[in-house]
Amino acid sequence: MDYLSKANSMYLWLAVSPVVLIVALQAIIFVRKALDSAKYADLSHDEAMKAFRVGATSAIGPALGVFVVMLGLMAAIGGPLAWQRLAIIGAAPTELAAANMAAQAQGVSLGGEGYGLLNFANATWVMALNGSAWLLTTALFSDKLEKITHKVSGGDAKKIGILGTGAMLGAMGFLVSNEINKGLKPGAGGIIVAAVAAFVSMLVLERIAKKIPKLVEFNLGIAMVIGMIAAVAYNHM
Repeated sequence: MDYLSKANSMYLWLAVSPVVLIVALQAIIFVRKALDSAKYADLSHDEAMKAFRVGATSAIGPALGVFVVMLGLMAAIGGPLAWQRLAIIGAAPTELAAANMAAQAQGVSLGGEGYGLLNFANATWVMALNGSAWLLTTALFSDKLEKITHKVSGGDAKKIGILGTGAMLGAMGFLVSNEINKGLKPGAGGIIVAAVAAFVSMLVLERIAKKIPKLVEFNLGIAMVIGMIAAVAYNHM
């Protein structure tokens, strides 16, 4: 059975719709509350609307970056689930990593050979539980975050940045090294080409972004596209 036929079924679209609609409703409520609160900041309605337009415009960059990554996620887990997850979390790399880890835990690659309906169901659980942990932590510990941050960092905010960066590098390094391992097999060199091309692209893009800060939000998506193009070109050589 092709799991994507189920992953993209109308029933699943209907199942995820309530969650997305709730998120849309929350967004509307937040906008209304923000506009109502403008008077407390001595902002006129026109000034508040102008600020809203500036914010909406500046969000286009991050949204496009997420959209590009989402295309890869949709190819692996289908449109409905990718739509729901990114409507709630909005962190495409995190959701992609969770789906990858769910597949690897069952000894298969995400969307690859042997990946079936049971693996897809496992991915939905891992992604949901991963997101639930964030929401639960936020609900229980948001008011204590400042105390915990101060205790861990000893008053040095730079340490928090170092710890967070180290954790992210470790997680992403684990995922990439597993993929490169697969690329060492005969006929799978495209995987290594994709990884190297994306890595080099990211280095170059980061340097360019120092001169063009707005490019930062696009870097991940652009690097992924370049990596995919490089792999396709290699496989057709």
